[in-house]
Amino acid sequence: MNIHEYQAKEILKAYGAPVAAGVPLTDAADAEAAAKSLPGPLYVVKSQIHAGGRGKGKFKELGPDAKGGVRLAKSVDEVKANVEEMLGRTLVTKQTGEAGKVVNRLYIEDGADIARELYLSLLVDRSVGRVAFVASTEGGMDIETVAHDTPEKIVTVAIDPDTGVTEADAGQLCEALELQGEARADGMKLFPILYKAFCEKDMSLLEINPLIVLKDGHLRVLDAKVSFDGNSLFRHEDMVALRDLTEEDEKEIEASKHGLAYVALEGNIGCMVNGAGLAMATMDIIKLYGAEPANFLDVGGGASKEKVTAAFKIITADPNVKGILINIFGGIMRCDVIAEGVIAAVKEVGLQVPLVVRLEGTRVAEGKKLISESGLNVIAADDLDDAAQKIVKAVKG
Repeated sequence: MNIHEYQAKEILKAYGAPVAAGVPLTDAADAEAAAKSLPGPLYVVKSQIHAGGRGKGKFKELGPDAKGGVRLAKSVDEVKANVEEMLGRTLVTKQTGEAGKVVNRLYIEDGADIARELYLSLLVDRSVGRVAFVASTEGGMDIETVAHDTPEKIVTVAIDPDTGVTEADAGQLCEALELQGEARADGMKLFPILYKAFCEKDMSLLEINPLIVLKDGHLRVLDAKVSFDGNSLFRHEDMVALRDLTEEDEKEIEASKHGLAYVALEGNIGCMVNGAGLAMATMDIIKLYGAEPANFLDVGGGASKEKVTAAFKIITADPNVKGILINIFGGIMRCDVIAEGVIAAVKEVGLQVPLVVRLEGTRVAEGKKLISESGLNVIAADDLDDAAQKIVKAVKG
């Protein structure tokens, strides 16, 4: 689960991280009061969407020469003008795709005198099985670009969970970020704070880009991106309350209500599969035969008839879907349960596109019999390769 920048900063501020004063707003009428509550005289007006590249993004409704989704303002009147122009507009960044995202929230933040911009993040490093810091002096840039062009400027420091961030760990990060004087003293305090927040809140990513050195020598968290491990949210009702459903795909929201792992994609072949690995393989083979998957959908190893029915409804609700491939390998999952769910869903919502079903595993004979005797217009497949070829051919006519 992702949250907005201002929400991430509120969490970090509660742990003691240095964060500027700021005010979120959803109504342009509140812009003047928000700006006047801040020290000024420099303000930053920031679009709050779940996507990176906001500063370099462009608003669909404005011309190509218009400012992006993060703007400096030198007066309260300039704050108001920017808020009125940005709020409710569609911001397109490299991460949103051409559709962009509507800016429903803005964050008015006190400005900063920046001396240096740095990059810092925490994530789970699967290669060592520990939470690790990733640090670079190249702040304000895409870390992927830095990794490609100048990998030597990225330093990774894995943290021993038994000790937490030691003085040696913090010192290594200070060296990597070339921190001196007051900035180094701030860093020695900040790194353990960030690690504690990451672990206690079950984050999967905490990215600060940039972490800045102010002209007075101190550190400040200028931007913050936080993602939470969805499997841990039952422990954090306060974090769940931060979820912004307007930033999520409606189909993904519906899928989460049924415990389905669903991600909307841009293709036209809907997929229903059990198991993440098999789902990835199914999408790969669809692409191999010249088509594109419309979604990733894993119904899980022990899905019920009701869960399968819900999954089918979600797939058919996507207007881009021109064909459906159901690929089930029954281990824990029984093929006859899948068949019952498919039959129930088709009878309820109808079937307007080609449907290819490949079943294998537990109670496969019973599952195939249910489908064959259902009267549904279903194309049977013997294996995954056969299924992929058949659905691609059916969709392409």
